Amino acid sequence: MNKSHFLVINADDFGFSHDVNAAIIQAHEEGILTSTSLMVTGDAAQEAIALAKNHPHLAVGLHLVLVCGKSVLPPAQIPHLVDSQGNFSHNPTQAGLNYQFNQATRAELRLEIAAQLEKFRDSGLNLSHVDGHLHLHVHPVILNILTEFAGEFQIKFIRLPSEELTKNLKIDRRNLLIKIVWSIVFGQLRNYGESLLKAHNIKFADRVYGLLQTGNMSEEYLLSLIPQIEAELVEIYAHPALVNTDINNGGEIELKALLSHKVRELLTVKGFELSNCAKVTCL
Repeated sequence: MNKSHFLVINADDFGFSHDVNAAIIQAHEEGILTSTSLMVTGDAAQEAIALAKNHPHLAVGLHLVLVCGKSVLPPAQIPHLVDSQGNFSHNPTQAGLNYQFNQATRAELRLEIAAQLEKFRDSGLNLSHVDGHLHLHVHPVILNILTEFAGEFQIKFIRLPSEELTKNLKIDRRNLLIKIVWSIVFGQLRNYGESLLKAHNIKFADRVYGLLQTGNMSEEYLLSLIPQIEAELVEIYAHPALVNTDINNGGEIELKALLSHKVRELLTVKGFELSNCAKVTCL
């Protein structure tokens, strides 16, 4: 008897804007989207929370924002993290180095991460999972803080990017150098993260697809990728939007892919059961 293949289809950036929210709800109602990740300080976060409450089968997690976005706490409380307007750095590499080597920054990180988790909890939504904007949540310092808060905030599932470079390049060889670098860097972070999450009984998917194809998770790409997937618990994430923006440069392409009947049919043929992180933590 074949083993079950569970597939979480997640949309990041819920709460970023009205257009992003609308695309996510459309992909859930009419397409294959099962899950989404909320930016609690996004301009349309309150609208997103209200929409989530009207769609109880859409699992919602926290999209932790520690780069390219706004903080929950006021700038005076976290002066090493944000500028006077409460904006994080727009340079993820610089932010990552700062979080690694600056002790004052690390103390403030703990406060801000707790504040974002509290703001999510205050929404009244159940926390399905945690991931992060530009995947900064897999930074060892940040991931350790999240594991420390796991009991208090009921964190049961965290995204650890993990996809095979060879499978991606078989379909799309564009941005080759970036893909090779990201594959090496996030491969190392995955190895570290697996050990840490296992030690804290926090679940993660066997494979997570989206990083190497960010902004272009198209219908064509998914139709080529799905037959190659061999893992039992898989996450595919995308950034759907009604209109392309700076944060969702391929948003329209990715929304179309999530609404594709061909993609849905192929998932059925290949034996994938659509699920979400809240459901799979109960397995």
